[in-house]
Amino acid sequence: MPAVAGMQPQRFGIFASCLVAGVAIASALSTALNPVTPIAPVEALPVAAAAPAVVAPEPVSVSPFESAEIVIRRNDTLDAIFRQMQLSLNDLAELRQLPDVRKSLDRLRPGDMIMLTHLDGELKSLTRRLSDTATLTVTRAEDGFAADIIENPLEIEDTSMSGTIDSSLFGSVNAAGGSDNLAISLADVFKYDIDFVNEVQPGDSFAVAYQQQWQDGAFVRDGEILAAEFVNKGRVFRAVRYVMPDGSAEYFTPDGHSVRKAFLRFPVAFGRVSSGFNLARRHPILNRVRAHKGIDFAAPVGTPIYAAGSGRVIHRGVKGGYGNAVILAHSGSVTTLYGHMSRYAKGLSVGDKVRQGEVIGYVGSTGLASGPHLHYEYRVGGVHRNPATVPLPKAESIPAELRADFEATTAALLAQLDTISTSAQTRVAQVVP
Repeated sequence: MPAVAGMQPQRFGIFASCLVAGVAIASALSTALNPVTPIAPVEALPVAAAAPAVVAPEPVSVSPFESAEIVIRRNDTLDAIFRQMQLSLNDLAELRQLPDVRKSLDRLRPGDMIMLTHLDGELKSLTRRLSDTATLTVTRAEDGFAADIIENPLEIEDTSMSGTIDSSLFGSVNAAGGSDNLAISLADVFKYDIDFVNEVQPGDSFAVAYQQQWQDGAFVRDGEILAAEFVNKGRVFRAVRYVMPDGSAEYFTPDGHSVRKAFLRFPVAFGRVSSGFNLARRHPILNRVRAHKGIDFAAPVGTPIYAAGSGRVIHRGVKGGYGNAVILAHSGSVTTLYGHMSRYAKGLSVGDKVRQGEVIGYVGSTGLASGPHLHYEYRVGGVHRNPATVPLPKAESIPAELRADFEATTAALLAQLDTISTSAQTRVAQVVP
């Protein structure tokens, strides 16, 4: 038994030795059959820069207020706007209690713009431009609404220009750097003496000293004409602006006579004469000779018709072949007739007094008319006179007590006009061979 026990460790040692030897032989055979290729050293490769860490965008701060820009349309009211936007009507009522705000808010005109900010229907601010120089701002304060009117006055600059008529007054004024409004104002100054639709011709010239209105460095519009000259068919017309003691302004000739006459020769602005005063004219509809005791001005339907002079309405209604017509009675037994109207001025009635230049109706083609036009007649003591040639009574001139002030005030303007017109003539002489 002892001998057996001593042999077990010996057998285990022999077995372990054989196992180690076998592993060594197997490793040697594997190396011989599959030789290992030596690995070449690897060059260091550039390491790409690490991509920037993605940073979550900061949350955008969103104002809790909602803004709205409203352009006023025809028949819009502030009450209707508040209801449509579901704004508090109590806020609107509170706004209307502020001094001078109700009038500024309730008189809305098509094209006006109102800016609003609100939060869940509660008004926070309101801004409305009242005029070129005033803006209403309303803001909510702790104790209610506070209103303020911000003034931004216009800057007035004096300037001048001159030019020669090429094809039209508008085109020539535009070419000289003026606006359409300036051309209209220039024609308005001389409308008592010149028919700017039918009489102006190429070669006529003009010179004008006038004002321009600016605001914050930006041009707004052309302003008042201070002095002007127009040469038509060789005839020279001049006018200078003078402010009367009551603040009204009028245009006078250099010697103090008013350029304004008691009557307009042409009661339609820029209407084309389609038929003149002719006692032997053949009527276009009746096709027989029938005296044409007035002047026809062709113009689009709806063109305003002006009272040729101050007077009183003695007829308003249909009058035979004249269609819708208005007749005015003036001083000096003068009456004027306006026929073929499409409609009358709103509210015009027999017995009403009208001022020169006031709209009394609109061009149409009612009655015996072959197309839209105004038929205008001028009668003295019931006798028809040619409106284009009848001598027109002048309006009042400078009173004697204002003569000295008029001459002192207008001297510089007339001197400036001399300079402008002289330079214009020089330029024309340089161009004409």
